[in-house]
Amino acid sequence: MKPSLFDGIPNKDFLDGTGLQFKSVTTRKYLCAESGGGTIIVANRTAASGWETFSLWRLNKDTFRFRVFNKQFVGLDGINVVAVSNISTDSLTFHVVKESGNSSRVRIKASNGYFLQAKTEDLVTADVSEVKGWGDDDPSVFVMTIGGRMQGEFQVTNGYGPSKAPQVMKEHWSTFIVEDDFKFIASNGLNAVRIPIGWWIASDPTPPPPYVGGSLNALDKAFLWAQKYGLKIILDLHAAPGSQNGFEHSSSRDGSQEWGKTDENIQQTVQVIDFLTARYAKSPSLYAVELINEPLSPGVTLESLSKYYKAGYEAVRRHSSTAYVVLSNRLGPSNPRELFPLANGFTRSVIDVHYYNLFQDVFNDMNVQQNIDFINNNRSSQLSFVTTSNGPLTFVGEWVAEWQVKGATKEDYQRFARAQLDVFGRATFGWAYWAFKNVNNHWSLEWMIKNGYINL
Repeated sequence: MKPSLFDGIPNKDFLDGTGLQFKSVTTRKYLCAESGGGTIIVANRTAASGWETFSLWRLNKDTFRFRVFNKQFVGLDGINVVAVSNISTDSLTFHVVKESGNSSRVRIKASNGYFLQAKTEDLVTADVSEVKGWGDDDPSVFVMTIGGRMQGEFQVTNGYGPSKAPQVMKEHWSTFIVEDDFKFIASNGLNAVRIPIGWWIASDPTPPPPYVGGSLNALDKAFLWAQKYGLKIILDLHAAPGSQNGFEHSSSRDGSQEWGKTDENIQQTVQVIDFLTARYAKSPSLYAVELINEPLSPGVTLESLSKYYKAGYEAVRRHSSTAYVVLSNRLGPSNPRELFPLANGFTRSVIDVHYYNLFQDVFNDMNVQQNIDFINNNRSSQLSFVTTSNGPLTFVGEWVAEWQVKGATKEDYQRFARAQLDVFGRATFGWAYWAFKNVNNHWSLEWMIKNGYINL
């Protein structure tokens, strides 16, 4: 397996969005943002969940801000530790001082030079200046556990920092997907690629930090290769400013979802679509523009999404009358046909749905046959529900031959893939596999084809 892009990051356990939990050795309880944030920090919780998790903002390899459940930042009120401000720059910065390399015992040193201590269960202060030893009787000592991690482009580039990130990303862009891949794709019965893009591409080669220049050059090369091998390109705005779903793949810094909340934010996103369409409208390979990937309900409202889709559609049409415009359905609670009224007013519009037998508890205990039946029955009827003779075209824009089944055979995987190909083949715009290359074999269409798991 190739080394991960994350392996070389200094202090790589402390990346943006990493969730930390701290258990006081003296109270034997966890630090907690009371009420999830907006008031004091206490040290009185016996178990750790959301309110007891502190999300990192990385300033450099040793200096961090802490953000709590309700999105306030940890700071001071006098010597008392609180989480009341929503403005990052109002907050304290912290160093996490480890007992030793592999120890989970830490002290938290605030930017005022003092260490935090759990004075009592209900009083956490930053007023310890001299420390010695790491005993169980020292209120400035905590046992740290690392909860969730995020591994997106924000974490990579901010992790390496401005001097190292450009070379790391340049190396990645020049080696990860190359011309030979396009040749392979074209010679294996595929006719298009869906390329995920981050909003900062529109300000390449000098995007806002921590992002680095080079993504636009990589996309330009993809268009040249696609043209050479007769492939079409679906441009997919996968990361919108502020993050439309809070996931690492939309480049959220810390799990926050801020996209679509203001007209300025929507306008900024429309400008990215305008930029991309203007640049590639004359390329014979431009097939479709997907205005945003996987907006998440209820954080993204139907109202703000519709406003954006209308403006984004108009931006595409300013430069191209032929490119399809792809509207991604919302994830989360939503009606699969909710975009129909809008899409029906557009020409060459497509609804994108993503079908994974993953990420929901209902799949956890399904066996091989139950997974295949789910494709043939449930997925089939879901796709039929959004596929209408006079409505928008339908696109299964993401699927994968992976599941929760343990110990499945190659033949099991082949049957599962075949069932999905049969059902998703009925989508009137087609389908796209996530992904072409991946360190996890079943998520790599290249590996699945080369090893005979998928035959197209």
